[in-house]
Amino acid sequence: MPLPDIIAEGAIIPALRATSKKHLLQELAARAAALTGRPAQDIFDTLNERETLGSTGAGSGIAIPHGKLPKLERVFGLFARLERPVDFDAIDGQPVDLVFTLLAPEGAGADHLKALSRIARLTRDPGNVQKLRNARDEATLRALLASPPETHAA
Repeated sequence: MPLPDIIAEGAIIPALRATSKKHLLQELAARAAALTGRPAQDIFDTLNERETLGSTGAGSGIAIPHGKLPKLERVFGLFARLERPVDFDAIDGQPVDLVFTLLAPEGAGADHLKALSRIARLTRDPGNVQKLRNARDEATLRALLASPPETHAA
């Protein structure tokens, strides 16, 4: 599943300001609500509930908060590059500055997993990650997210 298929116009935030993990999730929920028409509180609750199961901070400054939301019509993605990293309880203890948010309909097993896999492939390559960190505008970030991963892993 190509990331541009799930990351709509306006769903890339090149310089998000957040002061904490909770604040970050609130900001992401507000942006997702504006784009999906779902209530921000429902989105925040979904993301926060997933975080209580274990942090989605994947390491190397990357987090992938995700969850399933009732009445969502399709998998929805949001990408944010933070102005300053925030503590996210990541598995490596490092603060997070790149955030991929995924929301899926309750019954979207395969599509949700394909999107998570695509993000994992993209972020596995340190060169791709550095390019995302260096990008300063939505157009550049969108182009990077649309490019095929540089790794040869399946």
